[in-house]
Amino acid sequence: MNYSELAPPYIRAIAPYQPGKPIAELERELGISGIVKLASNENPLGASPRAIAAMHEAINDIARYPDGNGFELKSALSQRYKIDTANIVLGNGSNDLLELSARAFLAPGDKALYAAHAFAVYALATQAVGATGISVPATKDFGHDLPAMLQAAVQHQVKMVFIANPNNPTGTFLSAAELLEFMHALPSNILVVLDEAYNEYLPENLRYDAVSWLHRGNGEAVGNPVASPLRGLHEFPNLIISRTFSKAYGLAGLRVGYALMHSEVVDMLNRVRQPFNVNSVAQAAAVAALDDLDFVRQTCEMNQRGMAQVTQGLKKLGLQFIPSLGNFVCFKITHAEKKMNAGKAYRQLLELGVIVRPVANYDMPDYLRVSIGLESENEKFLSALEKILGKNIGQQILGEAA
Repeated sequence: MNYSELAPPYIRAIAPYQPGKPIAELERELGISGIVKLASNENPLGASPRAIAAMHEAINDIARYPDGNGFELKSALSQRYKIDTANIVLGNGSNDLLELSARAFLAPGDKALYAAHAFAVYALATQAVGATGISVPATKDFGHDLPAMLQAAVQHQVKMVFIANPNNPTGTFLSAAELLEFMHALPSNILVVLDEAYNEYLPENLRYDAVSWLHRGNGEAVGNPVASPLRGLHEFPNLIISRTFSKAYGLAGLRVGYALMHSEVVDMLNRVRQPFNVNSVAQAAAVAALDDLDFVRQTCEMNQRGMAQVTQGLKKLGLQFIPSLGNFVCFKITHAEKKMNAGKAYRQLLELGVIVRPVANYDMPDYLRVSIGLESENEKFLSALEKILGKNIGQQILGEAA
């Protein structure tokens, strides 16, 4: 008997998400050491020292189940964002929250909308519940076309829209004005999941306060989060904002994220959420990491320097790339004379001990995505890329790019 036939057709049709290749796997395959992994947008500085100390303390109570309500972490988030704890859902990474949103509100026959070249989990989460996904072409520089998405959302009577800002894997960005215009024009019965996994990497002049959009209503703003919860007036009760501790906070291995939304939306997500979906060590680390502003600042400064190093190196190699506001950059790699393409370049970089990320599954077959690493890691990547392309940009140029 073929047991796969017992699963619904929409489950059988799913192509599983492919994570970045681990260092240990490449070491086993090629028998090499000194490997640099720049494939999964991880924080090369590691985790906050405060978070690590909190983990060591929390491990002493590991025999107990975690707090299923996440009181301490929700309280810390409530104070940070001045919203009530009743408007917060915790997740096993932000992926969990994206999937919870789909499970809570989408069913077979429903439709969800997202942009082409946007995070693969949007389509996977939609398909996993039997709903229909609609991908809107990115007509300009691989970014979200919000006017086209608005038109498609109304035309197809979708129930949910996913927006990533900045977007993964392209790093493209939507301004606050663009997002607000979209939200005001969208019918209020359509839920919007605004995925801000890379929000902390935005430069100061581009940052915006999406959380305030949840608790503004009729010109009023929420004051004390306990006295004036979002359950009262709000501007966009159909907005779900998801964020993560995996990127700038360096807690990718712990899997902890959070989402902010109207309390009625929270209630629906909690009905499908596993009771202990965020473990106790992750909760303790996240509370400590949230308060370590110096570590996040150091992370962002390092990322800006590394982005300049990598993009200047790509320019010297004559390679096109998509300007990015995340901690990664997508670059186009074709070389007719050497019969080079992205797939071949990816394999040759692996052989030189550099792991990057193919993005052919995002309908970008000519591109690779590289995460921003430490200065030495970025240099190794550029040197390896130079070698496979047969270029000679030299150590002097690599130094200038840094």
